[in-house]
Amino acid sequence: MKKILIGLLLFCFHLTMQAQDYLITFAATGDTDKVAAVRVDNLTSGSGVILAGDDTLHLVEAVGIPAGDPGDDRIRLYPNPALKESVLTFTAPETGRTTIRILDLTGKTILLYHDWLPAGTWSFMIKGIRQGIYVVNVSGSMYAYHAKLISCCAVPQGPGITPLSSAGGSTPGHQKKTSATVDMPYHDGDQLLFRGTSGNYSNVVPDVPASGKTILFNFTACTDVGNNHYPTVQIGSQTWMAGNLNVGIRIDGDQDQTDNGIIEKYCYLDDDLACAQHGGLYQWNELMQYSTVPGVQGICPAGWHVPTDAEWCTLTQYLDPAVNCSAVGWSGLNAGGKLKETGTLEAGTGSWHQPNTGATNESGFTGLASGDLSENGTFSYQGYYGYWWSSSEAGTLNAWSRSPDFSAASIVRGGNKKICGFSVRCIHD
Repeated sequence: MKKILIGLLLFCFHLTMQAQDYLITFAATGDTDKVAAVRVDNLTSGSGVILAGDDTLHLVEAVGIPAGDPGDDRIRLYPNPALKESVLTFTAPETGRTTIRILDLTGKTILLYHDWLPAGTWSFMIKGIRQGIYVVNVSGSMYAYHAKLISCCAVPQGPGITPLSSAGGSTPGHQKKTSATVDMPYHDGDQLLFRGTSGNYSNVVPDVPASGKTILFNFTACTDVGNNHYPTVQIGSQTWMAGNLNVGIRIDGDQDQTDNGIIEKYCYLDDDLACAQHGGLYQWNELMQYSTVPGVQGICPAGWHVPTDAEWCTLTQYLDPAVNCSAVGWSGLNAGGKLKETGTLEAGTGSWHQPNTGATNESGFTGLASGDLSENGTFSYQGYYGYWWSSSEAGTLNAWSRSPDFSAASIVRGGNKKICGFSVRCIHD
C-alpha cells in the first residue's frame, strides 16, 4: 500500500507539471449580446459538455485510465486522473431514483448523492476529494455502473457532487445560480464545435484552441415563415445556415409540389420524423418560389437567400483550394469531409453510414446524409449522400447542386433534374 501511495504522489506531481490550463470564456455580438447556454462537442474524441453562458470551460489534458469497461459509453470520468475536479457523465436508461456513491479503497463511502432523474444523459461535477484511488458507483432500480477515479487533489476543499446538466441542458431539482468552471478533456489539436444559444438565436463556432481565449458568438436572426429557428455558422466571408431548411406543409412523395401559395415539402419516406431530423426536401421550382433569378430569397428566411452556384464555389474553394468549380462531378480533396457531420449511424453518433470518409466537420456546417427524392418519385440514399440545391440553372430542366458522399472526402457538383427533392441551406444576404 505504501508503494502505491508513493507512486500515486509521483504520478500526480508529474500530471500537475504537464497539465494544460486553457480557460475558455464566451461572449456575443450581433442581434444580441447575451449568451444563455453553450454546448461544446469534441469532434475528435466524441466527448461533450453543456454550460451556462457565463460559465468558464477548462480544457485539461485527456490523460489516464478509462472510466469503465473498454467501449462502455454509458459512464465517463474526465479528466481522470483529476487535479481538482472531474466530470462524471452517465446515461440513465429509465426515469427513477439514482444513487451516486464514491468509495475509497477500504470500502468507506466518502460522498453520496440521491435524486430522481429523468431518463437521459447526465453530467455531475465531483470535486474536493483528497489524493487517492476511488470507486464511483452509479445505480438505479434497473442499472448499475462503476468506474475507477484517481484524484490528485493535494489541498481538498468542500468535497461534493454537483449536478451540471442533462443532454437537454436541465438540472435535476434546481438551476445553477452562479457561474462555474467546467472541465473537459482535450488534446492539443482536437477539433471542438461550440454552439451558443440565446433565445431564438443559435450560432456555431468551430475552433482548435491552443491557449485560453474568448469564443465570440455572432448571433444573426434566422427564422422562417413557419417560425422555425436555425443555427448559423460563419465560414470564411460567408454566413450559412448550420441546419437544413424545414419549412412548409408535408405532401407525399408521389405528388409534385405546385405554385398554389402554400410552401410544400417532402419528408423522407413520407415520415414527419425524418423532416424533424433532416429537414425537408424540395423541388427546385418550389424552393425558388417559381422564380429563375439566381440568389432569390425563395422560401429562405427574411435576410437570407438560396445560394448561387458561385456562392457554393466560394464555400468549397475556401475549404479546399483544389476544388474545380467549373467541373461536373467529383472535385477537390477534402471539402466534402470538412462539410460533413462526424460519426456514423452504425456507432449511433451521426447520420452517415460507415466509413464516412474524411468527415471532420471543421467548418461547422454539419452536413447531414439526408438522401433525396429522385426524379422518378423514389426516396433514396439517406445515410449515403446529402444533396443541396443552388439557385443557378444548369439548363431549362436542371439546376446545379452540391453533394458529399459517405465514402469520399471530396465534393460533387451536379446538374440535377429540377423535379428532384433535395435539401436546402440558405446563405445570409
